[in-house]
Amino acid sequence: MKSQVWDAGAALDSRESPRGWLVVLAAMIGVAVGLSPIPFYTIGMFAPELSREFGWSFASMMGSIAVQSAVVMVISPLAGFAVDRYGARPVALVSLFLFGLCFMSLSLNQGSLVLFYGQWVVMSVLGIGTLSATWTRVVNGWFDRNRGLAFGIASTGTGLTGFLIKPFAAWMIAEFGWRTAFVAIGALPIVIGLPVIFALFRENRQLAAESDVMTEDAAAQPLAEHGMTLQEALRSARFWIMAAAFFLIAFALTAPTPNLENILKTFRFDLADIGRIAASFGLAVIAGRVIGGWLLDRFWAPGCAFVILLLPALGNWLFAGDSLSGGAALVAVFCVGFGAGFEFDLLAFLISRYFGQRNYGVIYGCFYTVIACGGGLGPVVYGYAFDRTGTYAVALLCGIGCILIGGLLLLLMGPYPRWQDR
Repeated sequence: MKSQVWDAGAALDSRESPRGWLVVLAAMIGVAVGLSPIPFYTIGMFAPELSREFGWSFASMMGSIAVQSAVVMVISPLAGFAVDRYGARPVALVSLFLFGLCFMSLSLNQGSLVLFYGQWVVMSVLGIGTLSATWTRVVNGWFDRNRGLAFGIASTGTGLTGFLIKPFAAWMIAEFGWRTAFVAIGALPIVIGLPVIFALFRENRQLAAESDVMTEDAAAQPLAEHGMTLQEALRSARFWIMAAAFFLIAFALTAPTPNLENILKTFRFDLADIGRIAASFGLAVIAGRVIGGWLLDRFWAPGCAFVILLLPALGNWLFAGDSLSGGAALVAVFCVGFGAGFEFDLLAFLISRYFGQRNYGVIYGCFYTVIACGGGLGPVVYGYAFDRTGTYAVALLCGIGCILIGGLLLLLMGPYPRWQDR
């Protein structure tokens, strides 16, 4: 059992090395070609082609994202258990390969919407090992002082995919057709992800083994992993405080994202302006991840989170107004995007500090379920509010309340625990 009596920070600092940044690079690429960004950022490109070919409605095709969220919400804890039990690298390699094959299989559909949903279910199950828990667990083992920055850089992979995959998909569809585009995009996890993960993605080992004091056998042993078991975490008040906070935060930060273009449309921006303003969202996500991660290394994370979450609250407040200039719209989009980018860095950092590395994967999976639930509910509630009232103002004001309450809840987490083997 692990007791909270010793500050591991000083000991862990010694394991930070340039080799860890290669692991961060590998994690960033793994994130970029994984289940989280590729389907989300490409379904909008394929939807017009599938609608033209099979007569499917856009609403039914967007339902595939809801299917993915539902599957992820259910099996994330199991994926975390697999990472803890078998190691992140083997899980990542197998899952990347199978995810790529599943995405390619979408090219074989002959018009069955039920089969299409079934393909998304299988893809979500087999690709679950490419989600954040896998990558952050290994990065967590390499860093202590710069852990937040490392998390931030690794998670920029989703922003890079969001920036690059749409033009690539558009070019492939225009030149070779949608079926070939599915195959080409599905090949990315296999052709790019697998070699990089195989070569660079490693659990941390005792770097002191390079000295004359350490034996070769000792060098092969992984660092001791301090922290709670899942059962201990579930009995902790901090677990449920974090769960409530992240449900509210995920609800409020995810909801505006798929509704962003329509929010801007309510202020009578034309299509060209909407595209220009919305494009800043991806850059804001990257900024939120890197800058937010850097700040987490230097300040108490819950306090840092409360201050940073004031930015998306400001963005929601600007969107909830009666009028919006072009400059104010850019500020609002940047604020919301910055908060959305910061969210997953914050989650990974808090889990590593408050619950430790011992059962990191399965604990992360539990929180990912909470985020998937809140994040899946938010866009639906915002869309329903718009359908009923013709405006997003009420929903956005509720979102501000959720952000502030979630940030205040995190302030109850207290100081970081200190771990030691008993």
